[in-house]
Parts: sequence; structure tokens; C-alpha cells
Amino acid sequence: MSRPAILKHIKILTECSLIKIKQQGRESYCEAKLDKLNEVSHWIEQYCRFWEQKPDAVEKYLEEIQQSKAAEAVVNKRRRV
Repeated sequence: MSRPAILKHIKILTECSLIKIKQQGRESYCEAKLDKLNEVSHWIEQYCRFWEQKPDAVEKYLEEIQQSKAAEAVVNKRRRV
């Protein structure tokens, strides 16, 4: 990764208060703000749980549709006889 790309990422992380830059002479040190990262982690976790439930809901819905179509086919078959 190029130096400008790294500096761009550091700038964004600093603006989001996810890291803090400390100057010591000519050198800069990045310190992670773990409390802020925990906030991000909790936010992501909420959406992970939400999306983990979605495939189950879709599967249940598709099963219900299949069952209702199968029941409808049986009724239609009986009507024809």
C-alpha cells in the first residue's frame, strides 16, 4: 500500500475518532480508541443478527408458499373429478 493511501486511511480513522495520533519528535504514533471500536462492533453485531435471521424467514415463507400451492393443486384435482 502506498504512503498516500495509508495517510488517507489514517485521516479517515482520525476523523471518525477511531484512532488518535500522537507526535513524538519526528515520529507519529497511532493509538486505537478501543471504546469507539467497541461501539462499531456492537453496531455491526446488531446487523449480523438481523441478517442471520433473514434466510430462515425466507425459507419459512417459501415452504408456506409450496404447501399452499400443493394444497390448492389437491383441491383443484378433486374439483375436476
